[in-house]
Amino acid sequence: MSTRSERYEFASDNTAPICPEAWAALQEANATAVPSYGDDRWTARVCEQARELFETDCEVFLVFNGTAANALALAQICQSFHSVICHEHAHIHTDECGAPEFFTKGSKLLVIGGANGKIDLGEAQTIIAKQPELHSHKPRVISITQATEFGTLYTRDEIAAISEFARGRGLLLHMDGARFANAMATLNCHPKEITWKLGLDVLCFGGTKNGVGAGELVVFFKKELAREFDYRVKQGGQLGSKMRFLAAQWTALLTDNIWLRNAGRANAAARKLAKGLKNEAKIDIVFPVEANAVFVRMREDVGRILRARGWNFYKFIEPDVYRLMCSWSTTDDDIDGLIRDLKTS
Repeated sequence: MSTRSERYEFASDNTAPICPEAWAALQEANATAVPSYGDDRWTARVCEQARELFETDCEVFLVFNGTAANALALAQICQSFHSVICHEHAHIHTDECGAPEFFTKGSKLLVIGGANGKIDLGEAQTIIAKQPELHSHKPRVISITQATEFGTLYTRDEIAAISEFARGRGLLLHMDGARFANAMATLNCHPKEITWKLGLDVLCFGGTKNGVGAGELVVFFKKELAREFDYRVKQGGQLGSKMRFLAAQWTALLTDNIWLRNAGRANAAARKLAKGLKNEAKIDIVFPVEANAVFVRMREDVGRILRARGWNFYKFIEPDVYRLMCSWSTTDDDIDGLIRDLKTS
């Protein structure tokens, strides 16, 4: 088969276009001049929509991207002598260039293992016990990723157990929800049931991977934790002067459950892809396909052939493990094309 142009359908859900609803909202927000720095009707509306979605009086803030959301949220609830317990493959540890430590001005990430990308509470207890008083960073937060970096999901019972563990040790609970929508589309429960009702303190709710061009929500379920967070957002370079363009896209996502529909499409595409890879291309699937990621085991020469044919994707964790990420815009033709090329590689 001849070499063809570059294709990024499975490289990342960040490569997907803006969804039509968010694009239409951007056009509406662009029609005339409005107040700046969040004093606009779209920003007010998205904050109210978030409160309606979670059914609680939470504090809601908009920032540009997920790294800023995580780093500033953790900085808000940590002091420089605190530490954050997270999985060794958590995005805050592997992919944020030290931003959490930078913005907390000295806090430390304590990394632990756990099957399928989820933290092991036994390891969490062990690492906490190894922190001598006054001579090590004081554990302050447990951070979990939903969906995980391996595309797996924490169940309600698992989050409840982590929350109970955290409360028993005076720790706060943070959730990196860059793909929270994908988790919700699979878990099929009300958002409150796996967030504040289980004791979650702060959620970084991702929109970029769910159909918007830019913009994440930082949601504090305990309002006292959000005190003066607006100043932190400004100091961190995350206060948009034309905030309406971030907020308008989110108002579209949170209207008529577009956020769930987009995530459901991505998840369904991942399931279809995994089924085809396993049954037709005889490719091993490494982790359970619970959200919109498919991890496969392929020989390096097969990966090279696919790239020569235009497909882009990432190696992940091990030399022969690759990540294929579906998005709201992934089509059956995309899936069929990749499987067809794999079968002839």
